[in-house]
This record gives sequence, structure tokens and C-alpha cells, in this order.
Amino acid sequence: MSLAIHTLDVFTDTRFGGNPLAVVLEADGLTPQQLQAIARELNLSETVFVVKPENPAHSAKIRIFTPGRELPFAGHPTIGTAILMAQVRTPLINGERDAIIVLEQAIGRVRVGVRLREGQAPFAEFDAPKLPETSGTLAARDRLAGALGLLPREIGFENHTALRVSAGNTFAYVPVTTLDAIAKARVNGVHWAATFPDNEVDGVYLYTRECTRKGSSFHARMFAPQLGVPEDPATGAAAVGFAGVLREFDVLPDGAHRKVIEQGHEMGRPSTIVLTLIMEGGKLDTVRIGGNAVRVMDGTIKL
Repeated sequence: MSLAIHTLDVFTDTRFGGNPLAVVLEADGLTPQQLQAIARELNLSETVFVVKPENPAHSAKIRIFTPGRELPFAGHPTIGTAILMAQVRTPLINGERDAIIVLEQAIGRVRVGVRLREGQAPFAEFDAPKLPETSGTLAARDRLAGALGLLPREIGFENHTALRVSAGNTFAYVPVTTLDAIAKARVNGVHWAATFPDNEVDGVYLYTRECTRKGSSFHARMFAPQLGVPEDPATGAAAVGFAGVLREFDVLPDGAHRKVIEQGHEMGRPSTIVLTLIMEGGKLDTVRIGGNAVRVMDGTIKL
């Protein structure tokens, strides 16, 4: 048995940057154990398995696996899979094409707008299926610093303090003072498990306002050893929750607010995530995630 498999680099317009993604098509006949085994073999942050949708009006149903477990939702698999399906199913007309790809995920239906232009990296964006909710504070600053290999004074800036936020997945959001500090952060196994228990968070998202690239709003890193992902080059699902952090600590008047997040630089895989927050009546109304993706490999996987 052979299945088509494609890889893409997501949240980048350049091959060998961004976050690698594998997409396996027509995976309907595979068991959950087979899906997990393939994801573990490929050893990417996430692998997507495309199956027939429950509603025939939708584009597909997808299942998302890290090397360690299945996820109800993730950002770079949503962007990458939608772009791949648009390329495969919607040929360019006069060098361009716009498409709406509707993906059924465990979290619910996700509509993705895809823009294809000849000679340009495809771009896609989607509205988050669930708005972020604050789900509690984290450990004291000295414990956070110990788990991340930092000094306590390097945790926090302005009015930003560490926060736990859920939006389908739950992340610990830890503000870090400077680029130099965030660059030296690491998973300190001696203190990690006690500070970030597996049953409380899916990953730890570090962020600072200091940036490497002009035009970026925040610089981020994300560690998720509990998912089998030592570090992630770009994390769309965490960017959704980050909207809740910004709502909590920054002044956001009604209207649209565009924030560009750079990630993956410490891994040699620079990534760009476009986060748009729409405030209405003083409340967060919409969270939108956008980014580019480029195809890298097309082939088959034998079972």
C-alpha cells in the first residue's frame, strides 16, 4: 500500500525556512496506531493525515499528530494543508487563483482563505475556531527562570507577566526582557516537569518585543518536549493564544490590530506569522492567523 505524501515549509516564503510539515493524502484506511507511527517516523513538529470529510460540502477532514500525540488543532498544519489542497485542486487561471478550503478538525470546522499567484509563495489565513481564554497564572518568577535556564530578572517586561492561555491547546506564555535573554533560554530538565506539568500545558511560549527583523512586532520561541517537540520553528496555535496575552496586557482599542511574530531564528529556520486581532466593544472578537508556505517534496510512503 502506497500513499501520496507532500512536505511544505510553512510560515515562510523560502524553502528550508519556516516550519516543516508533512501531509499524507487519502489516509482513510489507517488506524490511529499507524498514524502515530508515521508521525513518529517522520519526526516533524506535526504531520497531517487527510481523510474524507464528514460533510461532503467541506474540502477534507484532517488529523494532526506530533511525534508524541494527536492534537485537536494546530496553525501551521492548517495553513500548509489548505495551500497544498488549493494547489492540487484549483488550477491557476491567468496566473492566479483564490480559494476557500474548509477543513474539519477535532476542534471544529476551519475555513481557510488561500491566495495563489504565479511566481509568488502562496499565502493563506484563517479565523481561529476558538477564541483564547485565560486559564490561570503560572509558577513564581524564580521557578520559571530555573526551568528555562534564565535569571529571574530576565522574566517579565513592562506590565507583562507569565500567563496560561487556552485556545484549543493550552500554552504557558512567558515574557522575556531581551533578545539576548531569549536566545539563551533552554529546557532545563531538572526543573521543567515540576514547573510546566504535562497535564497543564502543551508547550511554553517565550516572547519579547525586541526583534531581529524590521517590521516584526514580537520575537518568539516555543518549547514542547511533552509533545515530542524540543523546539518548534513556528507555532500558529500558540499565536492564537498569544492574542489573549495581548488583550490582557496591551491597550487595544476597537478595530483591527496586525502583529507580525518572528520565530525559529535560533533554530536556523526563520518564520513569520501574521496575527490579526479584531476588537469590538472592548472585547476580542476575532483572531486571524496568516502566513506563506512553499512545497518542498512530493512522493509516496509505503506501508
